Amino acid sequence: MKKFNGLQAIILIISLNFTSLFAQKSDWTHFRGSHLNGISTDSLVPVYWNDTTNVIWKTDIRGRGWSSPVVYGEQVWLTTATLDGKEMSGICLDLRTGKVIFDIPLFRQDSIYGKHSVNSYATPTPCIDEEFIFLSFGSTGTVCLSTSNGQTIWKRDDLRCDHMQGTGSSPILYKNLLILHFEGTDHQFIIALNKKTGETIWKVNRPSEYYERLAPVGRKAYITPIIVNSDNKDLLISNGAAACIAYEAETGKEVWRVVQGEDSTIAMPFYEDGLVFFYTSFVTPTDGEKYAELLAVRPLGLGDITQTNVIWRLKTPILQLLTPLIKDGIIYTVDSRNNLHVIEAKTGDILYSKKLKNKYNSSPVYAGGHVYLTSVKGETLVIKAGRNEEVVSENKLPGDLYATPAIVQNSILIRNEFSVYRIGKKK
Repeated sequence: MKKFNGLQAIILIISLNFTSLFAQKSDWTHFRGSHLNGISTDSLVPVYWNDTTNVIWKTDIRGRGWSSPVVYGEQVWLTTATLDGKEMSGICLDLRTGKVIFDIPLFRQDSIYGKHSVNSYATPTPCIDEEFIFLSFGSTGTVCLSTSNGQTIWKRDDLRCDHMQGTGSSPILYKNLLILHFEGTDHQFIIALNKKTGETIWKVNRPSEYYERLAPVGRKAYITPIIVNSDNKDLLISNGAAACIAYEAETGKEVWRVVQGEDSTIAMPFYEDGLVFFYTSFVTPTDGEKYAELLAVRPLGLGDITQTNVIWRLKTPILQLLTPLIKDGIIYTVDSRNNLHVIEAKTGDILYSKKLKNKYNSSPVYAGGHVYLTSVKGETLVIKAGRNEEVVSENKLPGDLYATPAIVQNSILIRNEFSVYRIGKKK
């Protein structure tokens, strides 16, 4: 009996060790995480750091790019481009050490498109699964690489639009599909590719009746779509320059639309508890200044649901760059005039506001009861999640910062204009 109990104890210890290792594994596979919502389940993420404190490693990245890191297992991937935009590359780092595993030139071009001064030639964030990493540079091209050896599986450079001010929309994975959003001054479409072959599965054009009346620059959008399940249907939600449209994720068939706006949209839609939220493009009133709105929409029905399914509207300044975070019925966002707003998701009521000193183009992320907001000057404001204002810390890294952080294994990956930092407790 004692021998049996001893064996049981050994098995239990081994089991607990494996369970502990599994529990520590956390991936961040897309822009704003594996669920496209900026939320990590890690609970021991640091709230204090600088460029010498709680830095596990720092790796310099050649060129420039505002794409966020994505992580699967022990691989960290991101994109970069030369400053002139003529060469675009994918870089893979070792999560444990920060050492470069792959540095792969992907596209080279002699003629380049223009971009906005705050944009880069490597802004779209890659997406990743166990076998493949998908890296997109808009009209320049999209490529699928093997994560095991960095070899090219397939490449598409025939999908084009006039970006005018640069790219911004990141690719997303849905089942066997890779979904890409192209919304330029000339063409506006969404396309789904077979993730293993690059073959087109479906393609849908934006409704021309809403775009023909807009100035060319107003037809652009930089948004990344999301997938939500509503009424037992998987819907692709894409808030373009003139309308937010829900499509059947598997077929691209339009289900419903909410129409509003006359210029570019940048922030992603977001979702919680049966409601879709998104920033519209801006509206020009007959008197007064231009404005945009944050809308809450019940994602049900067919056709134009603008008059029936909008639950609330909150007026906001135009040119909203970051995507808000929603957690437990509370929305956290910073508008384009540097105002932090914490909002009741059911009603649109502002719980509290705080004027911040710098711009925040990086989207907020959540872990362990804290919301992390990072400014373009590399400052990360950490606040306690909830209905009452409580600043936990203010942290600083050098350099400009536009990329949204990734959270894995109780650490934060922060990319600035020069480097990637892994912030966490050293073991």
